Formats: sequence, structure tokens, C-alpha cells
Amino acid sequence: MTAPARAFVTGAGGFVGQHLLPLLLEKTGWQLYCNAHSHKHTSKVEGRIRWVHCDLTNVGQTSEVVGQVRPDFVFHLAAQSNVQVAFREPEATFMTNVVGQLNLLNALRDTSPKAHILVPCSSEQYGMVWPRDIPIKEDTQFRPNNPYAVSKIAQDAQALQHFLSWNQCTIRIRAFNHIGPGQSDHFVTAAFARQIARIEAELQEPVLLVGNLEAERDFTDVRDMVRAYLVGIQHGQAGEVYNVGSGKGYTMQWILDALLALSTVRVEVRHDPARMRPSDIPVLVCDATRFRTCTGWQPHIPLEQTLKDILNYWRVKVKSETEAVTRNM
Repeated sequence: MTAPARAFVTGAGGFVGQHLLPLLLEKTGWQLYCNAHSHKHTSKVEGRIRWVHCDLTNVGQTSEVVGQVRPDFVFHLAAQSNVQVAFREPEATFMTNVVGQLNLLNALRDTSPKAHILVPCSSEQYGMVWPRDIPIKEDTQFRPNNPYAVSKIAQDAQALQHFLSWNQCTIRIRAFNHIGPGQSDHFVTAAFARQIARIEAELQEPVLLVGNLEAERDFTDVRDMVRAYLVGIQHGQAGEVYNVGSGKGYTMQWILDALLALSTVRVEVRHDPARMRPSDIPVLVCDATRFRTCTGWQPHIPLEQTLKDILNYWRVKVKSETEAVTRNM
């Protein structure tokens, strides 16, 4: 009997990982080896999921764990992905994103040279694109305007270099904005939803603080994005790069208005200078033709449904947090 394929998921405890793991359990028979900060002190088995500890910035730990797992598929989700944090902590961002990936790729080259490696890159890499470049294709020039974007460009180039130098099967996906239930309120859509949920629960005054509402972004539900990751690692071409997104642009004002329309209370909106980036990108909208042609992938979940699910997630979470505080009083 042939042993099941092995998949290694880094950053498995994060926002995307929490949606990818159920999909892999449903759609594949793979044995899953997962790495996450929340399991950093333990190694435990949960059905087909085995949690392993590995600090990717540590060469020795990375080599040891990859050597033990010897994966057939790798989803490298581990990253510092918050732009504001990257401005404050550029060195730590580069260590996590660039050095961590370098150690992973080198360990895979030594022990699992035939592994299929999915490297999630970012639409932030394109940066201050010209209006003539919208919608954005894969050959659009990078004009990064924040340290996070620069770190993702380095990861992108690093993955390509490992394909060209050692024929490692790296597949790069430049993911445009993906949102959904479970995302941290460090990200704008979740920040809106959390504030609305707290106002509905009478935990804060009916004032919602916002940053730049004119920015236009391409939003995909995270549950559609993880489907793209799965079909990408299965059907994507080694060494290739693919944009993935909806191909539709929405302003942050539209997102805010849609969430407010779902609210049960009236809310005053105020601009908060602390929520403004030092440098922001006016428009990022995706041309995903290459990926759709290769894989047949299409997003299924309407943005309106995604926003409902995000707000309901925060309503439940705020209620749970409030009840926990009450119990401990």
C-alpha cells in the first residue's frame, strides 16, 4: 500500500492557515505536518495533523524538521504580513520573511528536492502602479512603497532563483487582498467589523475610527484564496508566477458602507491620523487571466457574503470576550 503524500504547512496557525487546513483535510488524503507559533512548545497529533516546532529563522531547527518530515508539498504561509508593523520593525520583517524562507528552501533542496513549494507573494509588491497598468499583470513593474512589499519581492525573487539554480519546484502566487472570518483586526476590514460589533454590544461609543477610505483594492474571500493555493500547488507550472484575485476593485469607503448597512446601530465615522500609512497605494486591481487559464480557478463567494461572515464572526468573538471578562470579575 502506497503511503499518503506529506504536506508541510508553515504558519499553519495564522489566518490563512486556519482556512487551508480544513480544505486540505477535505480535499486530499495527505498527511499534514504543521508549524505554528501557537504550538511552538509542543509536538502533538490531531488526526491527520501533526504539529511540529520549527523557528524558520534558525537554520538548525529548520533543517532538522524538514529532514524529519520530507514533504512532497509545502505551503509556506509563515510571514510577517502587517504593513504598519513592517514600517516599525523592518529588520524583524526581513528576518521572518526573507531569512526564514531562505532557510526553508535550502533545507528542502537538501532533503526533499522534488517537493512542490507554494510561495504566497503579495500584490503589495507592485506598489505605486501607474493608472495605465490597471488591471495589474504579472509583468507589471514593481514600485514598492513599504518594507513589507520589499520583503515579499525578495521572497518572490528567491523562489525564482531556487527554481533556476537548482530546479526546485517553486510556484509563486501574488495574492491580492484576501479577507474573511478569523482575520486579525490589524487589517482594515476586520478593524471596521470589530468596532461595529463593539458598538452594537455597547462596549464603546458609537464612533468608528478609519484611515484612508479612498484606496481601491481587489478583495477575495480567504476561503476562495486557499482553494487557489491548493489548485496552484497541484496544477501550477514550476518556476511560474501567478496573480490571484477577483479582478474587481472596491474602495474602502464601499467596504465601510456595506458593513455599516449590516449594522443594527447608527455610527459616526471619524478619520484617525494614526490609522493612515506613511505611504499608501491608490489602486490595486488584479488581472488573474494566467492563473485562471492554467487552473480553471474562479472565486465563488460574493463579497457581500464575506462581509456578513466577517461581521458575524466579530459579533460572536466580542460576546465571548465580554462573557469571559464577566466570569472573571
